[in-house]
Amino acid sequence: MSKDNPKIIAGPCVIESAQLLDTVARQLVDINRRLGTDIIFKASFDKANRTSIHSFRGPGLEHGLQMLADVKARYGLRILTDIHEAWQAAPVAQVADVLQIPAFLCRQTDLLVAAARTGRTVNIKKAQFLAGRDMRYPVEKARDAGATDVWLTERGNMMGYGNLVVDFRNIADMLDIVPTVIMDCTHSVQRPDSTGGKTGGDRRFVPAMALAAKAFGATGYFMEVHPRPDEGMSDAANMLELDRLEPLLEQLIK
Repeated sequence: MSKDNPKIIAGPCVIESAQLLDTVARQLVDINRRLGTDIIFKASFDKANRTSIHSFRGPGLEHGLQMLADVKARYGLRILTDIHEAWQAAPVAQVADVLQIPAFLCRQTDLLVAAARTGRTVNIKKAQFLAGRDMRYPVEKARDAGATDVWLTERGNMMGYGNLVVDFRNIADMLDIVPTVIMDCTHSVQRPDSTGGKTGGDRRFVPAMALAAKAFGATGYFMEVHPRPDEGMSDAANMLELDRLEPLLEQLIK
């Protein structure tokens, strides 16, 4: 898909309730109708990488997949969700159109191979400790295992402790590896473990991250959204307000 017709991934960080999924999905369908986009719905059934063991993780695999399947059936949206262990790939692929590999796990060979063998699109998030050009190796693993459609996602690099920085040259470097490079506009504004056992951040920079990525040739954008992000149960500081998504997409696709 060209830069003039980018891939858009949006949805809440984690599945909190069926009501939340319905609220977001209805809005995405309306945006698709008005803007001619094809937004992929994203939500996690399990946030296995939360900072604290006491943090909310989600409804789990079985119940979470059923909720995502309901969204798919009811609203006709394609689904993206992340997997953390190789055994999850096959059941998740029964519902999800895109299997996402979390950044911290992007070098996990068994996870990449399992995702690739499902035949689904595999979206690999670039680790916070890797350069864009190093992502050719995770891509090789996925392709060698049979994946025909592999995406890469930029989400920033660790800057000392508790902060991230985005080197947008990574987008160009990863475009040399795959044709689809997505900018994660919300996780890139994180400030990990800056709020006492929770990840902080600053959502006001999300639009700037997206527009800067467009200038560097990104072919897609990943944005976590929530109708009341400050009440969100994961990544509350970084999710974009749901009603701000459409104006930002208008800027990105015009």
